[in-house]
Amino acid sequence: MIPLTYYLVLSAILFTMGALGVLIRRNALIIFMSVELMLNAANLAFVAFARSFELTTGQPVFTGQLFVFFVIAVAAAEVAVGLALIVAIFRTKHSIDVDQMSSLKG
Repeated sequence: MIPLTYYLVLSAILFTMGALGVLIRRNALIIFMSVELMLNAANLAFVAFARSFELTTGQPVFTGQLFVFFVIAVAAAEVAVGLALIVAIFRTKHSIDVDQMSSLKG
């Protein structure tokens, strides 16, 4: 059986990689994928804590899986809206560089 700390360390590494991707990169698609990586890291932590609590108490607990379900639903909506915005911006600006999107003028 794998200890809880291994899952949490992996989750922290994935979240850090996602946060660095958001802070360092200038491509909107890479930033978008980094946000998704951060959400998946949080999902991993939710499931790991739920499994750990289930093993210690002996009772089935589905709160972690329930949170993951809602996070995935929100992420799916984010993908739909985010990609639509990126495509619309690319059509007008002919680039998806974040630095060029600083103005909201048409």
